[in-house]
Amino acid sequence: HFKRFQSDNFMRVGESWRAPRGIDGRFRRRFKGTPAHVKIGYGTDKKTKHLLPNGFLKYRVFNAADVEMLMMNNRTHCVEIASTVALAKRRDILQRCLELNVRVINPGVTRYDEEEGAEE
Repeated sequence: HFKRFQSDNFMRVGESWRAPRGIDGRFRRRFKGTPAHVKIGYGTDKKTKHLLPNGFLKYRVFNAADVEMLMMNNRTHCVEIASTVALAKRRDILQRCLELNVRVINPGVTRYDEEEGAEE
């Protein structure tokens, strides 16, 4: 990603990109030897934008009812369970995804969790 000019030199200058505005600045005038500027040409191809390496688009889910949205789109979208979802609701989501044949990229339930649930 593009870092803000001189963000490595000064603590007070953050890394997030800002367009240079100085009247004499060599970076704004794009002198040789200065870092690259943000340009539209660096953008991602529309066909592959937001695609995961597995070829699916990500859809964040917070409960089992959210999975219903992907009933007809299970070939193009996969589920990412939100980080705030606890184990009990996570199991409900995984069960519903199994029924609808929807792929989950972060199931997060380990064998230890399954054994712990069996003891209850």
